[in-house]
Amino acid sequence: EPKEINGVKVLGKIVEGLDAGGTRQLSDTLLARLKSGVVIIGRSDEGKVGIIVRVSDDLTSKVKAGEIIREIAPIVGGRGGGKPDMAEGGGTEPAKLAEAIEASYAVIERMLSEPPA
Repeated sequence: EPKEINGVKVLGKIVEGLDAGGTRQLSDTLLARLKSGVVIIGRSDEGKVGIIVRVSDDLTSKVKAGEIIREIAPIVGGRGGGKPDMAEGGGTEPAKLAEAIEASYAVIERMLSEPPA
């Protein structure tokens, strides 16, 4: 179930048993279902964490996937980057994955409340 932040649908999810490719495919599917919104998917596997952030094209002027990942990847002991519509990151602290996903909501809220540059 997506949360709504300032009128934007945001779906944060932790998945089990998917590799990087599977996570990417899932992010495509979920973003297509939302039509307009942000999808953050986290997964952990053998002590490593992977996070993917997707932003629908209509929102990339305000919400940038690359910036979101740069802010939340350090929470899981890693880093990440990417483009405004899609970014990936990772880390080495699976125990903090839920915290990172939760933090993304605050990052998105801040981006949406900032006046456009």
